[in-house]
Amino acid sequence: MKTVITLVVIIILSSTIPVVASGEAKPIQLSLFDPIQIFPATTDIVGVRLSLLYGRNASVAGLDWGLVNHTTTGTSKGYQTGLVGISDDRFVGWQNNFVNISKKDFEGFQLGFVNIANNANGFQLGFVNYAVKMKGLQIGLVNIIKQGGQFPVFPIVNWSF
Repeated sequence: MKTVITLVVIIILSSTIPVVASGEAKPIQLSLFDPIQIFPATTDIVGVRLSLLYGRNASVAGLDWGLVNHTTTGTSKGYQTGLVGISDDRFVGWQNNFVNISKKDFEGFQLGFVNIANNANGFQLGFVNYAVKMKGLQIGLVNIIKQGGQFPVFPIVNWSF
């Protein structure tokens, strides 16, 4: 499992090196809570973000680790882990938090106690899974696909393809 995570992070970081070189993003962010962090919340991070309590940035590509991780305006890519993960815009990758919230498009894998996505394409595994629209699979105690799912609400498994 560690090998897979390492490989995903390496691929994402290598595909985003030109962005860092151009000065549009920063390679690392350390945050106690917003606004007490190295770079302001409007900054894109391509590399690693460590949020001790609460970190907020425009987007993160790479590893996003912390208690509460929040991205606001850009597409976030990679692996996010912590207690709560919030993406106000698009998220591509793996959200591995106790609570995962993706307010717009989500593509990938959400693993948590509660998983929430607006427009999901992938896999949700948790106690409660919710998607407004979904192309993929949900496994959990309560699975909700509001529009276009096989069932609006269904225990154990729900899907839409």
